[in-house]
Amino acid sequence: MPKGSLERTAARKDEIVKACEKLYQTMSFKEITLKEIGEVTSFSRPTIYNYYQTKEEIFLALFTLEYDRWNADLEKIISNNESLTREQIADQIAHSLEKREQLLKLLSMNNYDMEANSRPQLLTEFKTAYGKSMKNVRAILDKFCPEMNDGKKQSIIYIFFPFMFGIYPYTAVTEKQKMAMEDAQIDYVYQSIYEITYNCLMRLLKKRRKKK
Repeated sequence: MPKGSLERTAARKDEIVKACEKLYQTMSFKEITLKEIGEVTSFSRPTIYNYYQTKEEIFLALFTLEYDRWNADLEKIISNNESLTREQIADQIAHSLEKREQLLKLLSMNNYDMEANSRPQLLTEFKTAYGKSMKNVRAILDKFCPEMNDGKKQSIIYIFFPFMFGIYPYTAVTEKQKMAMEDAQIDYVYQSIYEITYNCLMRLLKKRRKKK
C-alpha cells in the first residue's frame, strides 16, 4: 500500500461521514441518497463506493462517531470527579446526552435495517463504540455508587439504554405533531432532553428503603 494511503482513506471516509452529517441536519434518512452525499464531497460519487457500499454503512459510521463523542463526555465524568451524589450523576449524564441530539435522533431510526445493510467490519466498529458507552456508564456507577450491588447496576444499564431510543421522539416535536396532539385532545407535557433523561435516571438511581 502506497505511503499515505491509510491517511487518505481515513480522511476520505471522514469527509463522506461529515457530508452525510451535514445533510442530516435538514433532510431525513429516506431523503438522503449517495448522490446527495457525493455532491457535498470534494470527489466524485463513484469514489464513495471505494469506502462505503451503501447509504446505511455511511449512517452506521456516523452513528459510531456519535457514540465516540458521547464516550468522550462520559469518560470526562469519570476522570474529572472524585465523588458524585446520585443527583449529580443524573445531572452530568443528562447534560452529556443534551449535547448528543444527533445520537438520539439516530437511535430513533430503524437500526435493524441499517445494521442488516452494512458489512460485518463496520457493524463490529459500531458495536464496539456502543458497547464502550455501556461500559462507561457501568464505570460511572462503579466509581460513584460503590454501595450499589451488581444486579442493580446491570438493571439500570438494561433499562436506561433501551429508554434512550425513545428520548428524541418525545423531545423533538414539530408544530404539525403538536397540532395533532391538540386535535386529539391529548394533554401532553413536553420535556427537554435534559429533563426527560434526568428524571429517568433519578428514578433508576433511587435508593431502596430498607424494610423495617
